[in-house]
Amino acid sequence: MGFTLNLTADGTMLAPVLTPPPADTHKYTRGAAVVISGPGLHTGASRLSAEAALAVGAGLVTIVGNHAALAEHAAHVSAIMLRERDAEFSAIDDRVRSLLIGPGAGVSEDLVQDVATLLMRQIPIVLDADALTAFSAKPEMLFAVLHEKAVLTPHDGEFARLFPDISLDNRAKAALDASARAGTVVLLKGAETIIASPDSRIANNLHASPWLATAGSGDVLAGLVCGLLAQGNNAFDAAAIACWLHGDIGVRAGPGLTADAMPAHLPLVLRGILQEA
Repeated sequence: MGFTLNLTADGTMLAPVLTPPPADTHKYTRGAAVVISGPGLHTGASRLSAEAALAVGAGLVTIVGNHAALAEHAAHVSAIMLRERDAEFSAIDDRVRSLLIGPGAGVSEDLVQDVATLLMRQIPIVLDADALTAFSAKPEMLFAVLHEKAVLTPHDGEFARLFPDISLDNRAKAALDASARAGTVVLLKGAETIIASPDSRIANNLHASPWLATAGSGDVLAGLVCGLLAQGNNAFDAAAIACWLHGDIGVRAGPGLTADAMPAHLPLVLRGILQEA
């Protein structure tokens, strides 16, 4: 299965194209993803992300967390694997193609260290929510360890904390400037979501819906990016395609949409962009 990004000349996103996987594919060729769990009583966000990563096509998704967190996850998931964590994240083996940390993680110095430890692996990674806020007082520490296979997914508030001197009056310029400084892809969330890369590529997604403004929606988006990275998409393409798919969920589902229901809409979304061989 493969996704192809589809942009107009000015960077506006059109529907991506999906082609089926080969007949001999298996779960590891489709890509393994790992989502780092929040602590006990704060597991919902990471679970939403993991479910989205699986639904968008990652062949295997594992939630890694402490024992109390995994006990909560075990009551909710069946197709997602659970592994207990240690300080070195030894549960992440060489088959893992993408990582996600931040949803429900809780802002702490431990989280700062966890982000740095995971970035050292040089595996494609999504940094979302608390993984961004944890560096608010020291963004230069984050920029020093980032690599080009990372995706940052800030909303306006998180962006302003990481890049306090970059004005959001021109969102496209802001995303490009932030991406150049961070040295990685920046996905600036909003009614018009901007995706920028350090090589000055830019995409803007207008295919969205106000019904996406619901708790947990951003966690689903982060999971979509992670799932697309696991399938071998580069950071820019994964971020842009995920935004369009996320928007299409909102367009198709409409009123009453909750984050819990979003992954269930993905089969219809994906069928709508499927191009049979």
